[in-house]
Amino acid sequence: MAETAAHLVDYVFPIVPVRQWVLSIPFALRYRLAYDSGLLSDILNIFIRVVFGELRRRARELLGLKLSQCGAVTFVQRCGDALNLAPHFHSLVINGVYAADENGQPEFHELPAPEDGDVVRVAAIVAERVESLLKRRGLGPDDDPDAAEALGRDEPGLAAIYSASIRGRIASGPHSGNRVMTVGDQVDGDRLDSLQSSRCATVSGFSVHANLSIDARDRLKTGKIGSLRFAAPAVSTERLSELPDGRLLYRLKRRWRNGTTEVVFERSDFIAKLAALAPAPRAHLRTYHGILAPAAKWRPRIVPTPDVPFGVCAHVPIPPESTPHNESESDTTESAPPPRRKNYSWSELLKRVFEIDILVCERCGGPVRVIAAIQEPETAQKILNYLGLPSRPPPITPARYERCSPPDDFAS
Repeated sequence: MAETAAHLVDYVFPIVPVRQWVLSIPFALRYRLAYDSGLLSDILNIFIRVVFGELRRRARELLGLKLSQCGAVTFVQRCGDALNLAPHFHSLVINGVYAADENGQPEFHELPAPEDGDVVRVAAIVAERVESLLKRRGLGPDDDPDAAEALGRDEPGLAAIYSASIRGRIASGPHSGNRVMTVGDQVDGDRLDSLQSSRCATVSGFSVHANLSIDARDRLKTGKIGSLRFAAPAVSTERLSELPDGRLLYRLKRRWRNGTTEVVFERSDFIAKLAALAPAPRAHLRTYHGILAPAAKWRPRIVPTPDVPFGVCAHVPIPPESTPHNESESDTTESAPPPRRKNYSWSELLKRVFEIDILVCERCGGPVRVIAAIQEPETAQKILNYLGLPSRPPPITPARYERCSPPDDFAS
């Protein structure tokens, strides 16, 4: 994921400010979106169109621009803070619009930060349009849920895992159906007001957050990826630890409103929670919108120009002295294979993400070079033993079979 963020900074987003727009889905709809990738894509399109419409409206009112274009990149995430199944969208939206100048070239116009009322308007329109979409699909509250729910009929085990993860229940083991154990349920009344965030609104269960922005200079400072790293939907192993009884404790990124700071999982249920986070097959988890879409007309004019372009055919002229005299002028060029950008090296990603330059000596500050590559297992084992480092991988515990029975109320 670090390489994806680096690619967005270097080759996709122009040097303009970017704002993160997050859409969280109501609990009643998360189960359906966990496996219905078509409905997930339709709701994402609604969300992006509403955000783009809000940007264009403010561009007309504040800047007098009648025609303008917007751009964004969306990451579809499935993981909540407590490893619960919570499909939601993180959209990196260009904080402004592009409009044609007097020469017909795209010109960027930055917009001020949205007000709280603007975010409320976006949340209200999204909730209204999604509700209309669900009614047209026969998925409204008055429709028969069993007629539209196919996962519980075709894959009852997977349906049970999804339902338990969304509702914070244990999916497998002797305590199946019980709530996941939480730690730190002491509520601090003085901290409740500090949990309120600006530019955040909730309408009919749809929560829109737009308080995080990335300045154009900040995301390129010192060559780091910077704030684009929040798009990585990874499970943090640094917040995961093992309790003396063998259970696993996962520390939350921030305290919940009820005071919860950690959740505790049985080992088998922890695997079930990870299984629920696996995306549905053939579902796109990263989408480009508007002027940043692959087929957008203005995209080649605004994206950063890479040092080694890729994906575009390069025409290499033939030197005049090597061109036969009987060739026409149109035949003096030939198409060469398009050069490809090389992948980021592991050392470059470490430097950009963690600010660790592995190629610089910590003692003298000089460059580090590879002296030799030890490929013989016996030699590597002797060196590790001499240095007091483990030379053998940890033993693997044999897998145990435990039947996962769906709870009685998994369809609720």
